[in-house]
This record gives sequence, structure tokens and C-alpha cells, in this order.
Amino acid sequence: MNMLASITALATAAFLSVAPLTASADGPRDEGISTAPLKANVSVGPQYDTTHVYVASADVDRFVESFVATFGGKASQKAVFTVTPTPSKTASQYVQTPVGMLSVFGFETPVPYPFGNERTGYLVTNIDDAVKAARAAGADVIVEPFDDPIGKDAIIQWPGGLTMQLYWHTKAPNYAPLQSVPDNRVYVSRVEANNFVKRWLRFSHGKIVSDTAHADAGIIGRPNETIRVIRIESNFGGMLVFVTDGKLPFPFGRETTGYAVQDVAATLERAQAAGAKVLYPPYATTTGKTAIVEFPGGYIAEVHDGR
Repeated sequence: MNMLASITALATAAFLSVAPLTASADGPRDEGISTAPLKANVSVGPQYDTTHVYVASADVDRFVESFVATFGGKASQKAVFTVTPTPSKTASQYVQTPVGMLSVFGFETPVPYPFGNERTGYLVTNIDDAVKAARAAGADVIVEPFDDPIGKDAIIQWPGGLTMQLYWHTKAPNYAPLQSVPDNRVYVSRVEANNFVKRWLRFSHGKIVSDTAHADAGIIGRPNETIRVIRIESNFGGMLVFVTDGKLPFPFGRETTGYAVQDVAATLERAQAAGAKVLYPPYATTTGKTAIVEFPGGYIAEVHDGR
């Protein structure tokens, strides 16, 4: 067999041996854990869940203006706070939109570890009860409860690497329900997927809405392949779990939140007019279109058909 024929044969064999993202040589890790929800339900509501956005201090205004121009809503007054348990300063704003909330941080000092790794902040009824419930469900507490200017916070991490903030306000906020609840977009390995999902369900008192073993992987930039996608709903909001081999084309895995909108094309037009860039153009799925957009300052988000 000549060299060209050998290369062709090897390439053909490699193509035929490509497994869908749902396959795993090691099998899924499924640690023994009770599937019963914990007695304590510490959630408050999805209108209080915030995506944490870290941008350079100089980009805060430009980012907030672009995001509000795209989705509507309003932003709080910008102020400089210490929001970490160790010395730091950040310009901070809270952004309320009909499709989801943001906590925006533009640090004026270096960002203390592990802040910047947490994707979301979830309001809880009591910070100590919430931390106990998270630990009982199998989460690690990587920053123990500490005081902030308006309440208390803690940082927890789940099997598979998902890091989030739990927060409690001294004076309870009162926000109207969202027009549409966004998705927390979570990427986990095939080894940890079942382990993570069981633990999150136990903590959140959530339910699996769908568990699709062979969804179109074009939704994460890999058309002509399949992927396992798990949709979970709870009083903490929506969660979309992508079970992958970690081989993700940019920008997938960088987006933390998916926003449901009435018209994807019109939303992208408004975003671009406000200085954002479309990183992944609309991709048609069985439930509508999905696209990825980057806002000034570097925040990457998904938008999808919410009809």
C-alpha cells in the first residue's frame, strides 16, 4: 500500500470511529447519594438570580449601556464597594432586564481569588441554612460566609467544577417576575454529569424537564454530531446542562447565561447597533434559533428563540 493510500485508510478509520458526545469509555460517575430533596428549600425566586459579569473598570458604562439597549430594563447607580472578604475595590452595578438580572463588577484593584470564577449569584432565605444545605447535597464551600455592604455571601463549588455565589440581603428585595427566565448554561464532563445533576436537584428542589441523549451538537458549535443535554427547572431558575468531552470551539463554554427573546434576529440587530459582536450566527434547532453574542467589555451570552 503506498503512502497516500495508507493516509486515506487511516483517515477513513478515524472518521468512522468518531463517537457521539454521549459516549464515554470510563462510563458516567454516579456517586451514591440520596435523590430526595433536602428539607430546607432556601431559594427565593429566579428574578433574584444574577449573572456575575466581570469587565475592566473602564468598560463598565459601555457594557451596561449596550446590554440595556439590547434587552431593555434599567441599571442601578454605579458605586464603588468592597464586595470580597479581603481588601479590594470594585465599581458595581445591578442591571434589571425583562430577561434576566446582572451583577456587574469593574474591579479597580486586583481581583482576590477565587472571585471572578463564580458564574451566578443566587438569593437565599438564610445564608447559614443555604451553606448547610449545599454541603449536605455535596457542594464544597470554597469561601465561607462573609459580610458585604448589604448582607452576606458565600461561594460554593459543585462536582464538575460549577462555581456560584449564594447571597442574602439584610433588607429583603422585592422584584417583579421576569418576562422570561434565562438559562444557566453549564458544561460538565461525561464522568461527572450524573453526579452533578443529582446533587443540584437535591439542593435546588428542582426537576428534570428533559434529558436528551442525542441532541444536535450544533447548539455548541459542533454540527453533525450529537450531545447529551439535560434541562432542569427549579425556583433558582433554569439550568441547561451540556455533557461534553470538553473539546469546545470558541466561544462555547465561555457563555454563562442564555436569554430567551421573542425575535433572535431583531435582538442581534439591537446588540450590534449597541456595539456588540455576533460570535456564532443564528443556528436553527428543533425548538428555534440560537446565537452567541459578545458585548463591549467581553461578556459573552447566548440568545435563543423564546416563543
